[in-house]
Amino acid sequence: MASQGIRIAIDRGGTFTDAWAEVPGRKDHIVLKILSVCPDGYNDAPTECIRQILEIASNISIPKGSLLDLDQIESVRVGTTVATNALLERKGDRVAFLTTKGFRDILFIGNQTRPDLFDLSVQRLAQLYETVVEVDERVTIEGASEISSDDPMDAP
Repeated sequence: MASQGIRIAIDRGGTFTDAWAEVPGRKDHIVLKILSVCPDGYNDAPTECIRQILEIASNISIPKGSLLDLDQIESVRVGTTVATNALLERKGDRVAFLTTKGFRDILFIGNQTRPDLFDLSVQRLAQLYETVVEVDERVTIEGASEISSDDPMDAP
């Protein structure tokens, strides 16, 4: 199915914000890299990327800070590495891991994906979180109700 409008993807990093756009009828993609923080130039890097993409796509000058006409845009996807990097670098606020009751050790146990499966001297990285909070909850199918009795035969 052909795209009906401009499709935009943005990655807002700590230093730079990268943007990619596919414009219907245009053979090449629009690719931008701007500073993530530039108080003298713009207030928000992802919004500035969208403004610049619209300018390039329409070949019309759009003043910084003006309201953007988003009618030409089909989709905008935004991701960020800022929070991920803060966790990996152990910077930022203290972090708690919330999980379903009974899964406290799920991140510690992990999975079998490692370079040498039988290496007994493997060094584990320190946990990214300070504490674990187990949540006593239950997930059900939408519209379903939980069984009120301990006996499954009492279910409707």
